Amino acid sequence: MSLLLQITIFLGAALLLVPLGKRFGLATVLGYLFTGIILGPSVFNIASDADAIMNMAEFGVILLMFLIGLELRPQRLWQLRESIFAMGSLQVLGTGIVIMPILYFGLHLSLASSFVIGFALALSSTAFVLQLLSEKQQLNTTYGQKAFSVLLFQDIAAIPLLATIPILAGNQSAHHGIAYFAAILATFSGLFLFSRFVMRPFFRFVAKSGASELITAVALFIVLSVVLLMQTLGISVTLGAFLTGVLLADSEFRHELEASIAPFKGLLLGLFFMTVGMTTQLSLLQTMPEIIVGGAVALLLIKASIMTLIGRYYHNNWKNSLLLGTCLAQGGEFAFVVLTTAQDAGVLKSHLLEPVSLIVTLSMTLTPLLYWVVSRWIAPRFDRQEQPAYDDIPNQHNPMIIAGFGRFGQIIARVARLQHIPFTAIDHSLQQIDFVRKYGGTLYYGDVTQPEILRSAGIEHVKIFILAIDDVEDSLNVARHITLNYPNITLLARARDRHHVHLLRDLGVHYIWRETYLSSLGMAYRALRELGIDDATAYQKIELFRDYDEKLLLEQQNIYNDEQKIFETHRNALAELEHLFESDAFAENKSDDVNLRRGLDQQRINVARDESE
Repeated sequence: MSLLLQITIFLGAALLLVPLGKRFGLATVLGYLFTGIILGPSVFNIASDADAIMNMAEFGVILLMFLIGLELRPQRLWQLRESIFAMGSLQVLGTGIVIMPILYFGLHLSLASSFVIGFALALSSTAFVLQLLSEKQQLNTTYGQKAFSVLLFQDIAAIPLLATIPILAGNQSAHHGIAYFAAILATFSGLFLFSRFVMRPFFRFVAKSGASELITAVALFIVLSVVLLMQTLGISVTLGAFLTGVLLADSEFRHELEASIAPFKGLLLGLFFMTVGMTTQLSLLQTMPEIIVGGAVALLLIKASIMTLIGRYYHNNWKNSLLLGTCLAQGGEFAFVVLTTAQDAGVLKSHLLEPVSLIVTLSMTLTPLLYWVVSRWIAPRFDRQEQPAYDDIPNQHNPMIIAGFGRFGQIIARVARLQHIPFTAIDHSLQQIDFVRKYGGTLYYGDVTQPEILRSAGIEHVKIFILAIDDVEDSLNVARHITLNYPNITLLARARDRHHVHLLRDLGVHYIWRETYLSSLGMAYRALRELGIDDATAYQKIELFRDYDEKLLLEQQNIYNDEQKIFETHRNALAELEHLFESDAFAENKSDDVNLRRGLDQQRINVARDESE
């Protein structure tokens, strides 16, 4: 069967089976894995040449690492240095040191084989984890960023692990000596200079041609060239692709590169996971089910436990630590590379390669299920138990309390600080409090819906209360409490939308600012000015709209629960406002005509005067 026909079959099967799997709640990666298993020799044996497809599909992992590098500026890498090198090194060393004795003493493998298998299993799947977290939109969470940092260290750690295999085999050569690593440093230094002084000017040259398809060609040329160079030097091509992306991360063409490569990356990653499923020897599950299933479960538990403890050691809460350990619990694609290299070098016996590879594949298959169980049932229990106690807020007799310290409350706080007005700021978001305190600000952790929190903050001495919290229901509860119990306090409230305004007014709140309303009016004013309308006219139009909108808001106060009446008042107000705008325009044009006629009459008078003289 030709390679083209095999790829066509793979894509067709993926288009059918992956969406079906999504309907049943399976992760996309699992859909690709099952598609490969069904097409492979273990089931239908439709596509037989897995190696040829794997060689092409590995470019999916390469493109993934390149795109990850594009997202990471060198400054961000420096910010993540603790997570990368501290947590990453502890994870790899800890997992390898735990698994090695189990293999050496428990299964009586040789020391070299135990070392290679132990540290190969310590490596997780970069492609699998990033795909899983991206699907669940959790890549930018705290544990998502920690997981990415650990994965990055694992990719780096694969280089010295591969370099030690010839030493373990007893055929150490100068190729892996000082000269070899000097060549690696020289290569990456050359890549840095090339990206800075050659590639970026070349990008500008191509962009000026106006042929947008050439940007895609340049992106693929860069990746393929780096792959060829890394293969020639015997360096990890995925690490080379990642570092090349980092070197181009602050380029002005970064977004064009990302948009050009992303479609290729997605398809090739799918092919990669299908080939992993295709090479899975399910027959081993029948001959040695205890070893395969037990090994996969043991691997998941060992790696998840070690990474969870490391997360706790670095002051992550139990929830984030558990999720971090769970998503990194499986074996990875680098394990296949390390194990195959070890077998070729004679370090690993051939009868060990297939069962260990199947254990890695099965661990990848079980990870989404384990992650769902932990994130749905286990982690939330720890999260509830870990909620810290609210701060003891000192009663400083400040004249103002700011409830909610998001983008709205922060602006008010900055203005008050510039005017030397003392205030007490309270927020219920631990992330926001950690951020403010990191930069030396004073922000108290508390829930302003609880009356005792307000009393401890000195609500009886307050003149102004800034209500800037996000949650509408909480906002209404606080407004209700203050208007009933502290009627002498001036309450200034932030509203999410028009409906929130109506609800607050029903509670007796008089001073309300709609979120984004004034900034949208400011933008509308700028738009009118840019379209050639003079400053005074643009200001007049915006103020006219603002007055009518406030009038409409008051008219709708008693009918805001009736959608039909709300719609009718909107339509009537819009027609009235449109008529008013047209009347203004007509009056201006008429005024211009009058001025023009006056000017012509004056000109005729001047001409007549000149002729008479």
